[in-house]
Amino acid sequence: MKPFTYERVATPADAAAAALKNPKAKFIAGGTNLLDLMKLEIEAPPHLIDINRLELAKIVETDDGGLRIGALVRNTDLAADRRVRKDYAVLSRALLAGASGQLRNKATTAGNLLQRTRCPYFYDPTKPCNKRTPGSGCSALSGFNRNLAILGASDQCIATHPSDMAVAMRALDATVETIHADGRTRAIPIADFHRLPGSTPSVETELAPGELITAVVLPKPIKGAHIYRKVRDRASYAFALVSVAAVIPKDGAPGRLAFGGLAHKPWRVPAAEQRIAEGPKAVAQTALAGARTTPQNAFKTELVERTLAAVIEQAKA
Repeated sequence: MKPFTYERVATPADAAAAALKNPKAKFIAGGTNLLDLMKLEIEAPPHLIDINRLELAKIVETDDGGLRIGALVRNTDLAADRRVRKDYAVLSRALLAGASGQLRNKATTAGNLLQRTRCPYFYDPTKPCNKRTPGSGCSALSGFNRNLAILGASDQCIATHPSDMAVAMRALDATVETIHADGRTRAIPIADFHRLPGSTPSVETELAPGELITAVVLPKPIKGAHIYRKVRDRASYAFALVSVAAVIPKDGAPGRLAFGGLAHKPWRVPAAEQRIAEGPKAVAQTALAGARTTPQNAFKTELVERTLAAVIEQAKA
């Protein structure tokens, strides 16, 4: 690792202010992604701001019947929470499908949303990568891209977002709450939180410099079948080739479908949800409109349809 300085902060506003004073600083909580990137010198923050002592590790009910999940709630605790298992089972299942028990014990809610792509070229400093070094090029376009994006990509980047939790939160219409250094707060719909690569793949979220995530809010729960199906190359320690987070009401109302492993952010197409009753082929056709594949990852289009078929069948059962 390269040398860095370190500080602990007492309040969320202090954390945001410290980050604003040190533009290249990074917040650290569980560190399950950041420390790996620092060891590989892909990330080299000159200053780390430890936020573990902030009062952001609680799950509380909101006035409208939803849940507010503190930014520092560990993935294990979130997946095991009685209210989450009962009313937001798709989220609990998505969390349990990600990483290992040891990592879930350390990883936080905010950190999970902010984890960076697992594109092999992003992790290889000897290869060009626009996400790691803007303007250097994208090695994945003509390299190994079997597990990379077929939706929302650009000629600058075809990386995918690795989070399972974020896919479930997209299906649940979560909102990300933040604070600025001057104490201003805002709420960002999860649909808008992650950015598509476009011409600036190194800019991954809508967070402003110094802005700190304080919580993620889930709206009032939706009754019905909550399913998370993840297809990967091996049963554990593997990221999704395709994943589907589904909430399908039993009363025939339109369901919710969000996809992982396909794009730079969790992918959701409301028009596709309106076609669930028509079957997986119709849903996949609408959800994958505009898909751009390579010879290596073209199989994902069929895999999406097959995964949807299993999800819809499970919901009926």
